[in-house]
Amino acid sequence: MTNQTNSTSSQMTPPLYPAKTKAQVTLIFFIVIGFYLFSMIWTQRQMVGGFADALGNMGVVINKFFPPNLSVIPAVWDPMAQTIQMAIIATTVAAILTVPLALLSAQNIATFKPIYIMTRTFLNILRTIPDLVLAVVFVGLFGIGLFPGIIALIIFSLGILAKLISETIESVDMNPLEAMRASGGNVFQVIYYGLVPQVLPQFASFVLYVFEINIRASVVLGLVGAGGIGLVLDQQLGFYNYPNVMAIIILIFIVVLIIEYISNKLREALI
Repeated sequence: MTNQTNSTSSQMTPPLYPAKTKAQVTLIFFIVIGFYLFSMIWTQRQMVGGFADALGNMGVVINKFFPPNLSVIPAVWDPMAQTIQMAIIATTVAAILTVPLALLSAQNIATFKPIYIMTRTFLNILRTIPDLVLAVVFVGLFGIGLFPGIIALIIFSLGILAKLISETIESVDMNPLEAMRASGGNVFQVIYYGLVPQVLPQFASFVLYVFEINIRASVVLGLVGAGGIGLVLDQQLGFYNYPNVMAIIILIFIVVLIIEYISNKLREALI
């Protein structure tokens, strides 16, 4: 009797996903796979010589880059330091500017809809502009150097940080804030005593994360004249000094790894 009851209940148990949902997921899966296959075939057709020649050219390139000329590293420490300074300044300024923008773009804080929509739209526009395009524009305005790179990184970082922080603000517990408002607290008191303690660890973590991104981005921005180690790297590539280029790449790789390690340890301590 027990076995019969168990078999009956198992037959009446509905499936985890409806048949329609399974069919839709399967269809989407095959569409995505087909898109990837089409992209691979089309890319292969656009390559001169295909992947076979690319592998052969890889060996030629490696022979040009190795062995690296490590004696050039002492001469590029200053540009490397400038790259780090660019990232520090840009991240610091962006973190300061992010505070009011993140508050105005958080729906639970900015209760006045027009301001919320305007701030959100402004941040969305900032995020649509690539950092390389910003660097090209500001290099054209201010000339080659660190200043256009810093401005480009500030705008680039602002779009990322404000979005991350505003979403963090929207997910906080609103009960302490409502209690402070009910007890007569003004806007600044509610934000400082009710919101900041909840958001501060995530805020610090996101700032460190954006700093890591800016270290890598500042290297790329130097290729279009925004200063730092990227500018030196572009010059060496233009002179076909491939051993020097490889030494600079190794230096950038080591510096980025060290900064990421320190940043990860700080984030683990904060969260």
